[in-house]
Amino acid sequence: MSEIEKKQKIEIEFWRNAEHESPEADSLHNIVNKVTDTAVFMDCLNRHEKELITNGRVLELGGGQGWASCAYKRLFPDAHVTVTDISQYAVMSLPKWERLFEVKIDNSYACTSYEINESDASLDLVFCFAAAHHFLAHKRTLREISRILKPGGKAIYFNEPATPRYLYSLARWKLERTRPEVPEDMLITSELRKLAREAALDIHVDYYPSIIKRGPFRAIQAVSIIRDSFPFLQRLLPSSANFIFTKNGS
Repeated sequence: MSEIEKKQKIEIEFWRNAEHESPEADSLHNIVNKVTDTAVFMDCLNRHEKELITNGRVLELGGGQGWASCAYKRLFPDAHVTVTDISQYAVMSLPKWERLFEVKIDNSYACTSYEINESDASLDLVFCFAAAHHFLAHKRTLREISRILKPGGKAIYFNEPATPRYLYSLARWKLERTRPEVPEDMLITSELRKLAREAALDIHVDYYPSIIKRGPFRAIQAVSIIRDSFPFLQRLLPSSANFIFTKNGS
C-alpha cells in the first residue's frame, strides 16, 4: 500500500468511527461545529459572488457529510448540486443535513479528488471548503477538475491553509498538531500555480484572513491578519486563502 493510500484509508475510516461524525452519531457538537463553519462558508460565497453558479451544474469535492452543498442548494435551489467525498461513511450522513437545511441534493457519491464520475466538460462549477489540503495528489486532481469543467468553468478552493514553499515544513508541523485524527497538509501556493498552468487552468489567489471561526487554522489566520495589514507580506507568510481556477477556453 502506497503512502497516499495509507493516508486515504485513515481519512475514510475516520468518518466511520468518529464519535461525533460517524453515520450513527446524532451529535449536537457536530451540528454546532458545522453551523459555525457555515458562517465562514457563507462569507466566502459572498466574497466570490460573481463566480457562483445559480442554475447550472455544481459539484463539491471532499464535501464530508455534505453540509456545504446543502447550504449552497438552499441559496441556489435551481442549481444541480452533487456532493462527493472520499469516504462513503461521510456521504451516508448527507440526509441529516438535507433535513436541517430543508433541501434535497441532486446527486452524491464517494470518490477520490482525481477520479470523479462525471463526463468531460459537463460542470459549471467545482468547489470545496477547507478540503483541498487533504487531496494529496494535487497534479492529478487539477487535471481531473480541468477535464470535467466546461470551458470557462470555475473551480474554487475555499478557506484553505496556504504557505510559501520555504515555510512549508514549519507551517505543516503546526497544522498537524491542531487535528491529529486525520492527515493534515498545507497547500504550497507556488506549486498550485505551476500545476494549474499545466492543467490548462488560470488561477487567482485571494488571501483570506477570516476571524469568523478560529478552528484548526487559527494560527494561520492570526498570521493572515497581520499580513493583511501589510500587503507586501502577502506572498511571504502562511495564510488562509481562496484559490479560484478558471478553465481556459470559451
